[in-house]
Amino acid sequence: MERLGTGIGWRPEIADAVERMPGIDWVEVVAENTCPGHLPDSLRRLRERGVTVVPHGVSLGLGGADRPDGDRLAALAERATALGSPLVTEHIAFVRAGGPRTASPALEAGHLLPVPRTRDALDVLCENVRIAQAALPVPLAVENIAALVSWPGEEMTEGQFLYDLVDRTGVRLLIDVANLHTNHVNRGEDPAEALAGLPVEAIAYVHVAGGFERDGVWHDSHAHPVPPAVLDILTGLASRVAPPGVLLERDENFPEPAELERELAAIGAAVTAGGAVAGGRWEPSPAAPAPEVPDAVRQRVGLAQNAVLSSLVAGTPVPEGFDRVRMGVQARALAAKRADVVAKVAPELPEILGTGYRAAFLAYAQERPMTGGYRQDALEFAGHLLRAGTTGPSRRRLDQWWQERAGSAPRRSLARRVLLRRG
Repeated sequence: MERLGTGIGWRPEIADAVERMPGIDWVEVVAENTCPGHLPDSLRRLRERGVTVVPHGVSLGLGGADRPDGDRLAALAERATALGSPLVTEHIAFVRAGGPRTASPALEAGHLLPVPRTRDALDVLCENVRIAQAALPVPLAVENIAALVSWPGEEMTEGQFLYDLVDRTGVRLLIDVANLHTNHVNRGEDPAEALAGLPVEAIAYVHVAGGFERDGVWHDSHAHPVPPAVLDILTGLASRVAPPGVLLERDENFPEPAELERELAAIGAAVTAGGAVAGGRWEPSPAAPAPEVPDAVRQRVGLAQNAVLSSLVAGTPVPEGFDRVRMGVQARALAAKRADVVAKVAPELPEILGTGYRAAFLAYAQERPMTGGYRQDALEFAGHLLRAGTTGPSRRRLDQWWQERAGSAPRRSLARRVLLRRG
């Protein structure tokens, strides 16, 4: 396993600070937010200095019922090549559901959702991982995610699930110790037991991040300082294996560079306190050929995931066995994240709508589940407001914004076209 060292998540907001930070050996970038032909100057300068850059994907949905999308895999492979990366990473999660397999509308979560730790889900995940491995030019590592809800009827612990995944596919692991803490608070899972069950020799690197607790629920925000409990889990992990790399994640609410450097120092101290000595280079055993997962298995997984996602984003009943309160918390968190991300990808919308943006978007989200990406969501939100007869000074600006991005639509007022059709 290649030694990565100390890293930090590269984000445009802290690009200059990252370039000046001492002791940064590597950075991680969100794969979907990078364009191979137009890399930011900061990333190019880091690469020229010999700083390793690892693309971290968030949209493959390897735990979903469908096989990985070829275009998404090709895009991830292209980024790995353009960045000269030694590996790429993704998540053990599903991010969409529905569609032809379940004879229902396709839905997007806009978020990473947990897969059930069952034999069916593991079979599907293993085949999807193998497909991804075959399509990528470098090794793949997959990350354990944080979860607000638990699936009923699970057949394995997280450690057992990950051990079997590694054993059957030879995939590497990206272990997020903050997510282990999240699952401890939200799902009652003992981080020590989870670590004891992990195939630690397969770890590619480790994520460390902050969050906050509200009403007994831990929110993995990536916008708050790393708490001592997360550092303790990191020390526990480092007592069993010297992590090849450790990375600080921060996605928003960025502090001053000096605070980020203090957090990096605390992370380094936690690893040192663990005391494990680096071992030899780990190479996965060749995965044994496996039969194709029967379509009936994928359909069972797909129906279960669609029921969960539909409940979270489309208001259908909570599936039997799930905690209704926690599902409500997750549903509100998804809607809030959706509003926040749309505001980032289309910053003109909160500027046009002012203080009314958030309430308007949340009302829209209650009626309209996301079916595509966030940019499409922004466009559909604006169209929804215009069809609803938005009035006032924002109307003209909103109509102009929509027309400029609506592709081949005739350049005349959407609201007027709707009124003419109704007439």
